[in-house]
Amino acid sequence: METPPLFDEAEKIYQQTRASHWDAVAKKRDAWRGLGHWYHRRLTEIYKFLVSPGQRVLEVGCGAGALLASLQPSRGVGVDFSAETIQRARQKNPTLEFHQLDAHDLSSLQGEFDVIILSDTVNDLWDVQRAFEQLKKFCKPHTRLILNFYSHLWQIPLTLAQGLNLATPLQPQNWLTPEDLSNMLRLAGFESIRTTNEILWPLPLGGLADKYLVKLWPFKNLALTNFIIARPAPQPVAKPSVSVVIAARNEAGNIKNIFERVPKMGSRTEIVFVEGHSKDNTYEAIEKEMPLHPATPSLLFRQPGMGKADAIRLGFEKATGDILMILDADLTVPPEDLPRFYEAIASGQGEFINGVRLVYPMEKEAMQTLNFIGNKLFSLTFSWLLGQPIKDTLCGTKVMWRKDYEQIAANRSYFGDFDPFGDFDLIFGAAKLNLKIVDLPIRYRERVYGSTNISRWKHGLLLLRMVAFAARRIKFV
Repeated sequence: METPPLFDEAEKIYQQTRASHWDAVAKKRDAWRGLGHWYHRRLTEIYKFLVSPGQRVLEVGCGAGALLASLQPSRGVGVDFSAETIQRARQKNPTLEFHQLDAHDLSSLQGEFDVIILSDTVNDLWDVQRAFEQLKKFCKPHTRLILNFYSHLWQIPLTLAQGLNLATPLQPQNWLTPEDLSNMLRLAGFESIRTTNEILWPLPLGGLADKYLVKLWPFKNLALTNFIIARPAPQPVAKPSVSVVIAARNEAGNIKNIFERVPKMGSRTEIVFVEGHSKDNTYEAIEKEMPLHPATPSLLFRQPGMGKADAIRLGFEKATGDILMILDADLTVPPEDLPRFYEAIASGQGEFINGVRLVYPMEKEAMQTLNFIGNKLFSLTFSWLLGQPIKDTLCGTKVMWRKDYEQIAANRSYFGDFDPFGDFDLIFGAAKLNLKIVDLPIRYRERVYGSTNISRWKHGLLLLRMVAFAARRIKFV
């Protein structure tokens, strides 16, 4: 069977017309500056939030390379089919790589990248799905594809601005919807993680509109550009090892059950206990049980600081497994449910698996009514903040890859360090890394030993403070 030609005659004319158009635009920009720099300034701010410095970044449709350079990549590669544009990109950014290539054929380009960007590029492509398919060979499982594209609502305003020589002239655009792009991504072997609406006022004095109003209904429906963050379609990982980390304070009566009930998962399952200044004999109970269960690798540490977050961080630091799991020592989440979390992350269905207590009916004393209402409200707030459904923010059982946690820990200062539980810290960190967050419903059980360490009002006020802080750092950026 013969391989069909990359372009037929209609496609060739389409590409040649656009290449000539962008060559002319590149020359025009040597002496002309429209009002588009306000738009591009805001785009740069958004991309700098989404892409951490020091990553390997490929930008398809890179223009003169200003956006790519602003991201401070460890390796930055720009691709554009306009010879004049690439010439200027190389002159302005000599430390970056630039290649004159068509987005529909990147066969000569080599390497793997952490982030691939298409900024206002899909609007101009002949075959968007084919261009997406070209990107797969540059991807690892953790690679994130980020694209932004104009909203169809702005077609008339942009056309008027171009006619007045205030904006960069464009050839007829594709005017795709987020649903169109998500479908093409899926057909090309990618999965959309999050879609956002950005930039309401691409002119001076747009700060309030572009940071705040555009995030709110009904203004978000009037945004100029749509962003989609996607990842390669998930691939299962064969038998990764597991560390189950347990913060134990005043839980002596549950220790024997923990050893007996934590299931074996993956190639190896270890239990990492961090005992936190108990008033009962929790530490001694763990010491006693460890030699009685030689088939279960286990570690025990005394917590140096205070709070569950401090204990979990120590446990994660000492853990050796590929997958990190948190299990509350009160066993209100049954250890027998952990294999579901294991399957969800090892299969690639999600990269951060969040336990949800608010789906199934609870046992009578499992959660007080006010706590239940508070958790519901926090879940709605979080889903809005993160752009991904989060039905239960404070379920103790959370599962992630150790390599992802190491990145969360390295960037912890971005959100601050005042979360006593660690739940918000991990969820915010996962969202900042653009991880695929998946809710996993469990049946929440009544505590059979001891009492809760949570103060409803004191910690509730602290959580409200954290939500307000995170809104400034992750939603209104």
